[in-house]
Amino acid sequence: MPKRVDHDERRTEIAEALVRVAGRRGLHAVGMRDVAAEAGVSLRLVQYYFQTKEKLLLYGLQHLAGGFGERVAARVRAAGDDPGPRAMVEALLKASLPTDEESRTFQLVHTSYAVLAVTDEALAAQPFIKNPDAAEDAVTDLLLQAKDAQLTRPCTDARLEAISLLAMAAGLGTSILVGRRSPESAAAVLDHHLARIFQDGGRSDGEPGERPRG
Repeated sequence: MPKRVDHDERRTEIAEALVRVAGRRGLHAVGMRDVAAEAGVSLRLVQYYFQTKEKLLLYGLQHLAGGFGERVAARVRAAGDDPGPRAMVEALLKASLPTDEESRTFQLVHTSYAVLAVTDEALAAQPFIKNPDAAEDAVTDLLLQAKDAQLTRPCTDARLEAISLLAMAAGLGTSILVGRRSPESAAAVLDHHLARIFQDGGRSDGEPGERPRG
């Protein structure tokens, strides 16, 4: 009896091969033949699942976003059973910093997608990500929760702070990639600004506070 093919699993394997090659060579230099070789499958099979390079790239971006969500969730779990909004915001921001090989690849490839979407007509015609405001909305909601719990100053503009923090994290991630800043230095900058936003570090009663750095 022939082995049943799991098509979702096969698509995931191809997407992971795309990310690996792009992490080594840059997304602009990756072709479908390169991805097929990395995945150990035929070019025809890659073309069967993804008729064009653009479709392969968009699926790869969705795969990257899913992996990012898993890293954020792991950081939140590591913060304890009831981490609170400060720890959750910190988890989301720091998960995007390229501090190890996996997160470095994520940052590099995700940035490459953004650049290609500006210059590639086929990619530009598609939404870059399904919900481009998802991260901003999530951080805003967490800051609003903190404000309601009096963990931030009453005058805090949750949306404006969310935009600022995410833009800062993205810029810090790029500075790490190009060697201008260390991961520890970037994390210290984020800690400094979180301490500015959250009163007493934004910790719940009984938790040790965090001294602002930077």
